[in-house]
Amino acid sequence: MKMAHYPRIRDLREDCDKKQAELAEYLGTTKQYYSLYEKGANEISFERAIALAKYYNVSLDYIAGLTNDKRGLARSDLSHEQRELLRTAKELRTADKEKTIALLKAMINAIK
Repeated sequence: MKMAHYPRIRDLREDCDKKQAELAEYLGTTKQYYSLYEKGANEISFERAIALAKYYNVSLDYIAGLTNDKRGLARSDLSHEQRELLRTAKELRTADKEKTIALLKAMINAIK
């Protein structure tokens, strides 16, 4: 099964003329492990995705490919249900956010 693919982290890195080794060091991992994120062979953790979003000054929505706007989804673009999901997610601890994301992905895969 193919893992998530994050072409934007490669694009952002290349746009900033950075090497994989530089980003790996910033994230506290190896170049080899970081390269697996860009290839989609390893799923990036929520904490590392946040770190990259901060590093590049872009939103997680942009990194995830949910929007082409580097600032993220505008609140007006979100439905009431989506805003409620975001409000609820903000209240979760980091570990619970990761579990919630995994559960949502499993639910989506189950209904496909």
